[in-house]
Amino acid sequence: MTRRLDIHPTHPQPRLLRQAADALRQDGVAIYPTDSTYALGCALDARGAQQRIHDIRGDTRSHYLTLLCRDLSELSTYARVDNQAYRLLRALTPGPYTFILQASRELPKRILDPKRKTIGLRIPDHPVTQALLAELQQPLLSATLVEADTHEVDADPAALWDRYGARVDVFMDAGSCGIEPTTMLDLSEEVPRLVRPGRGDVSRIFGET
Repeated sequence: MTRRLDIHPTHPQPRLLRQAADALRQDGVAIYPTDSTYALGCALDARGAQQRIHDIRGDTRSHYLTLLCRDLSELSTYARVDNQAYRLLRALTPGPYTFILQASRELPKRILDPKRKTIGLRIPDHPVTQALLAELQQPLLSATLVEADTHEVDADPAALWDRYGARVDVFMDAGSCGIEPTTMLDLSEEVPRLVRPGRGDVSRIFGET
């Protein structure tokens, strides 16, 4: 049975965070809030849960999951970050951005783009997400809570619960969330490239977009 946890959006309760982290450690899938949208997440080493995320989204593994990290130190464990990329990451994190970077050897091959050997990474700016990462003590594999065939995003946790609640192990309800996806930047090559405009402002990097 799915655990529905009413999480305070700015001061998440430690007891509820422990329950959510325990479910994730047991190969569970969570719905949780971020600084862009509600998302699906699982622990980095949870192979079964990773497949369930793809099944819920209906993307048949065509969508590469994003790695959510607590800070730049953790991010740099799983990605190769040169000086230019590091300066940009410092300026934009934490925040609603996804960065495509060359993966390090610490990252499991099963979650990489097999051709480019890259991975999408995030350092989210949301109290609940940050507290969950701290409690879990490892990154989260994550994907926006959207079905691949519709691309619809819902901010209302009650509607999300009705639609997806029975398909996950824990639902972290922190109230209404956004519907705009993260801004995606490719930092895997010498010149940064805007892959997808989103909630994060990039005007100081690329000018008005």
